[in-house]
Amino acid sequence: MGCCRMGIDGKLVPLLDYHGSRLQDDPRRKVLWESLWRYHFKALISPTDCVLDLGSGYGSFINAVTAARRIAVDSWAAFPGYLQPGVEYAVAPVTELDFIADRTVDFAFASNLFEHLTKDDICVVLAALRRKLALGGSITIVQPNYRYAFREYFDDYDHKSIFTHISLADFLMANGYDVFQIIPRFMPLSIKSQFPVSPWLIRAWLASPVKPLGKQMLIRARPRSE
Repeated sequence: MGCCRMGIDGKLVPLLDYHGSRLQDDPRRKVLWESLWRYHFKALISPTDCVLDLGSGYGSFINAVTAARRIAVDSWAAFPGYLQPGVEYAVAPVTELDFIADRTVDFAFASNLFEHLTKDDICVVLAALRRKLALGGSITIVQPNYRYAFREYFDDYDHKSIFTHISLADFLMANGYDVFQIIPRFMPLSIKSQFPVSPWLIRAWLASPVKPLGKQMLIRARPRSE
């Protein structure tokens, strides 16, 4: 393994073992996303949909999804090894979506992704998605809400962009999207806590109207009609 890789701008950047240090494989992640699918996302996705998982990582979300077509994208070369059979994939930056036909994606998903990108790159992703999303298609974003996670936000050395539920919604609108759902405190910040990760606790959390430990937000948006 070399010390550098080629960035999307053509410049050499350091090659860091992010998945071996900060984001190691953890069986609790599978429990979390299978539970979130069962108790939240299943109601948002039709069995006939095409689902696109941006920055798929260990594939925990897309593996849990039931849909006619599942697509995962990540620049991490090892990520295909974590995907279930039947999940289409591309090892590529999320800014490069030309391999997907226009107007085919019903549900795009990005979990803990945009805080790792520059705002310029996020604009590129959003512009590409405007072409790839089908009529009525949407993007769902889950990520740290800086308003509630400011103390821990830069414990992750790879965080580049800062968003609150207000600034991210404004950013989406500035990039041609209509925001139709905002949950400022969707989930706790991380599975790395003293609390167990279990389906019944996740179900109870989602049902609770009070979430004082919620530091991850959820925002849903769709391209604005021309």
